[in-house]
Amino acid sequence: MAAAHRRVRPGAAFTVLLCAVMAAGLYGCADSGTPEPTPTPPPTPAPTTPVPTQETRSPFTGLSTRPAPVLAVKIDNVPPARPHTGLGAADLVYVEQVEGGQTRLLAVYSSDLPERIGPVRSARESDIELLRQFGRPALAYSGSQAALKPLLQAAPLYPLPPEDAPGAYLRGGGRPAPHNLYVLPGRALAAAPKAEDAKDIGFRFGPAPAGGEQVNERTVRFPASRYTFTWNAGEKGWRVAMDGSPARTTDEGPVTATTVVVQHVTIRSSRFHDVLGSVSPYTETVGSGTAVVLRDGKAHDARWSRPVAEKGTTFTTPDGAPLNFAPGHTWVVLAPR
Repeated sequence: MAAAHRRVRPGAAFTVLLCAVMAAGLYGCADSGTPEPTPTPPPTPAPTTPVPTQETRSPFTGLSTRPAPVLAVKIDNVPPARPHTGLGAADLVYVEQVEGGQTRLLAVYSSDLPERIGPVRSARESDIELLRQFGRPALAYSGSQAALKPLLQAAPLYPLPPEDAPGAYLRGGGRPAPHNLYVLPGRALAAAPKAEDAKDIGFRFGPAPAGGEQVNERTVRFPASRYTFTWNAGEKGWRVAMDGSPARTTDEGPVTATTVVVQHVTIRSSRFHDVLGSVSPYTETVGSGTAVVLRDGKAHDARWSRPVAEKGTTFTTPDGAPLNFAPGHTWVVLAPR
């Protein structure tokens, strides 16, 4: 009986209670049904929007575009080579005199690349001087005189004849050679990955100068070919005709130009000749002289100046003010003085 009435000391009672609580915490919580706290997920990063390539104004057309490399293409222009392909997409087209008083086109592309361009023909010595104002562009052509090839290889450009970029060319059906060779511009530029982007070549775009002569049509003559430019108010451009026939393309229809520049230049004999012995003309594009600028249905007298080959060509009014072109595609006819 003495054992039954033994008193428990207060410290011992506290120890017993603490042990019971600890036991419950160690073994009883797992079955208590109380959920464990859910970890907070890390914050989801905000989606990033790709930064688009900055748009700018093309120095060749004055229209909105993105920086892109320059591809110049030498295009055949005798009657069996027409209609052309891809010509309507050119930012800029030069008309140059070649052997026999015929002409050939040098089309410059940067803003827009069509699927194919042609027919492609051979380069001339004048092309080297003309293209120096473009920095270091790519040049697609189908050959050259043997003595001219070293000059093209040494020039500040990327020459792309078929033998150097065979995957960039194909023969089209329906025409005999040599009027059936076409270049694929995307592949051509892939073969010249360091071709420079379009740069300022002296053109200025904006409102027309005051005055000017109202004209509906203007014809420019070479010894064995002629070009006629007819104003089309509905299209706000000049329809192009070659040797009396409207110029058309196989992919875009009629050929038009927003601005036409008739640049009077010196055309002299070069030291080269073709396979028939005809002397190749040399068109001088460094220097100065007179010009006529056709835009908005009017003809404006102008002067052109290009002091050195590395610089662009500026066009001014007779009193020296910059002469703006209409934004769009430009044709420059390098006509005999």
